[in-house]
Amino acid sequence: MAILNMTGPYKLTNEKIDEVIVKISAGNYALGKITKESFDVYYVGRSDDDVNKALKQWVGEYPNKYVDFKFSYADSPKAAYEKECKNYHDFGGDTKLDNQRESHPKCPAGTNLKCPMCGA
Repeated sequence: MAILNMTGPYKLTNEKIDEVIVKISAGNYALGKITKESFDVYYVGRSDDDVNKALKQWVGEYPNKYVDFKFSYADSPKAAYEKECKNYHDFGGDTKLDNQRESHPKCPAGTNLKCPMCGA
């Protein structure tokens, strides 16, 4: 069973994001909704510098689908990238997630990191 290792879920609103994400930091997030006591993941993403700001860009997008979110802080852009890759692969990649428009997670700017899961 795939595990996000993130805090939440919380309602995807600007107010809730500000309440629970209290520091400017790299981090990871998952968008989805709570259904029958589980959190259905539809999109996984990351920010290399401010996960609060990144999540706010999703508020109001697909309001019937991206209702809730989970998140975690990361110690570095590299750590955020590696966790995003793991979550992306664990939750079905672009065949099951809405990540089709971005496909595989891209490495942080200025790096040549490779995915720890598939080497892409």
